[in-house]
Amino acid sequence: MTSHALVVSATDEPGLLHRLTKVLADHGANITSVDLHGGAPLSEIDFEFTLAERDVSAVVEGLRAVSGVTGVDPIPPMGKIYGKRIVVAGGGAQVGFVAMGAISEADRHNIRGERISIDTIPLVGEKELAAAVRAVVRLPRVKLLVLAGSIMGGEITHAVEEVRAAGLPVISLNMAGSVAEAADLVVSDPVQAGVMAVMAVADTAKFDIRRQTKRRY
Repeated sequence: MTSHALVVSATDEPGLLHRLTKVLADHGANITSVDLHGGAPLSEIDFEFTLAERDVSAVVEGLRAVSGVTGVDPIPPMGKIYGKRIVVAGGGAQVGFVAMGAISEADRHNIRGERISIDTIPLVGEKELAAAVRAVVRLPRVKLLVLAGSIMGGEITHAVEEVRAAGLPVISLNMAGSVAEAADLVVSDPVQAGVMAVMAVADTAKFDIRRQTKRRY
């Protein structure tokens, strides 16, 4: 199966998405991501999908024949542009230092052909952080979560346990509260936490986070 991506420009109207996905299904495409932009009167819809054939010209022609479509263009899949994502959430200062280490390390690997991007969200509040943690697994291409703060526990800990059960690794700074006990790995230095997060997801690194589970550094 080969990965493909297309952007469809079309009139924003009821039933449009159904008609487009039917064309993809008729050609045996397995849709892996859908992203909608804009709104009335025109919308742009990004489709990412896998297909047995490398040639998508038949799919493109089928989509162009759909009522309301004004254009269909092949685009590079997001995995080839932004690649794997690491999300850093928590207190502003700590998030900034983790991002510093992660961005510096990602640059080293991206020069060698990787595509690793760093997303940050400074947040305060137990409910807000717990909601952000749970939402991470719904974001495309996220491979690891770093929690950066001074104290986290309660509902955030439950959220960490849930995303870890879903297969998402979590690195925590060494902080007060029960989150550090629930995380896969605890790192005291925020810059080093960012570096280790990138090394954990990079194919060009030899760091295996599964062998570091429940360790503290």
